[in-house]
Amino acid sequence: MALRDALLAGLSSLPGTREFHLHVLVSSPRKHGNLFPFGNPRPRSYLQDILILLSEQTTPDSPCVFVSAIEACVYNIPTTSCAILYVSKVDSTGQATAPSPTPALVRALLLFYADPATRPISADHLWIHVFARAQNQYLFPNSSEYPRKHPLSDIKLCAWWKRQFSTVISLLASRAGDTCRTKLYYTLPGLSEFEASHSLERVYPSTGSPCNWTYGHPYSQNEIPLPCPSVGDSRHLGQCIPSFDDDPKSRFIDEIAYTTDADGIKSPERKRARADTLNTREEEPADASEKKEGRSKKEDQTHKEVKKVSVEEFWERMSFRQECIAGAVTGFFVIGVSATAPSSTSLAMSEVSPLAPQAGQVSAQMNKRVLTSLLTAHEFPSVEKAVWSTKVIEDSIRGLCDGLKSSPILVGERSGRQTPEPEPRRSTLAPPQTPPPRLGKRAMVDISPNPFPEPVASLETYNSYIFGSIMVKNPPPPEKDGGEVGGAGDGRGPIITVLTARKKRTKG
Repeated sequence: MALRDALLAGLSSLPGTREFHLHVLVSSPRKHGNLFPFGNPRPRSYLQDILILLSEQTTPDSPCVFVSAIEACVYNIPTTSCAILYVSKVDSTGQATAPSPTPALVRALLLFYADPATRPISADHLWIHVFARAQNQYLFPNSSEYPRKHPLSDIKLCAWWKRQFSTVISLLASRAGDTCRTKLYYTLPGLSEFEASHSLERVYPSTGSPCNWTYGHPYSQNEIPLPCPSVGDSRHLGQCIPSFDDDPKSRFIDEIAYTTDADGIKSPERKRARADTLNTREEEPADASEKKEGRSKKEDQTHKEVKKVSVEEFWERMSFRQECIAGAVTGFFVIGVSATAPSSTSLAMSEVSPLAPQAGQVSAQMNKRVLTSLLTAHEFPSVEKAVWSTKVIEDSIRGLCDGLKSSPILVGERSGRQTPEPEPRRSTLAPPQTPPPRLGKRAMVDISPNPFPEPVASLETYNSYIFGSIMVKNPPPPEKDGGEVGGAGDGRGPIITVLTARKKRTKG
């Protein structure tokens, strides 16, 4: 089953009558050696980008409008037969018919990779990582200005993610039975286990048979293998925490590696004097081996600094990081799924090179162009602008698959009707974002060429794997204030009943 078909199947049970149009872009695997930059040995991994765009059409005559989007990436580590699914962003425009399709879309994506029967990667163990940080908008620019969009608060967003994972693990148990072993971990930095559990339980009370959640990290358990290999039984911080883009953990490990004294301040190295040119030149390293030795010493120093901090100390100090104490609660969720018996699909795929592109995949450049266009050339503050942006992006994806080499829409040279210029807005603080790590000399550069050419999308690829639609005709939802309507940054606000005090009558 293709990812597109699994997502459409997850949307088929939504209540109400409406039509969904789905675009799924999955890039072909490429070499990525910096998933564990401080690991020794550093494992070779292969990266794929995922971009999911969902639009809705309420009636056959009404226009399509984007309602949900997901950005994620998948890392394949063949050395340990592990894979990592990192969901970086989930967003909605607030213009969907209630209930929001965002929860169903997220659950379908997680279940597709968690289930060994549908997982498109030859890996016996899967780790899912999510960093929950409440923001007004993630992937749809200016969508927070739309009046019907009600982004979830910090606690509600963490509770929402925990509920989605619990539902997915329950569905996986009903599918795979005892063939899968699962472990669920979550941490809300700055809150104790009692405070975190009580806060999330108030938002979404547990129903049915709750999953066994562990408050903490998964790096002390031995039931499910971790992605990064280790020599012996000892495992240091650099072999536990994977490095993702826009993730505060990666930034913190990078700072730990480059802190060389107690205060974290290091004086700049003294420059070599230029007076005695001959004597000075004689003192400089003559060959590249000495320079390489100096770089290796600096790299050894960064590894030593990382090894000084234990995993427990790392998470304790995470509670004091700016992105975790900036007035909002954040959450880290890590889910492990291990197949006790490899499926026939996994055995068949294990003989294929991890760099071999599969059917329906596109080039990483195409995925990047569409995502850049969505984030920089479009906006969603109103229905009119959202409808136009939806049409432009959907037509662009089809055009790129139809052999359009340089889409004028994607590079900003729009023709015909143009999106109105946005009105001047009040200046707001930029959302927190983790700067890229200072890899420097530690960045692993793959000089070996990829033996497989980049996939070229065609109309057949577009119709069979990228684009799909489904007409939903189910009974309407009951009239109630459902927590599922809240979605990830979408939904209605709770119904608030204001009670007024009855005035006491006085005898006249």
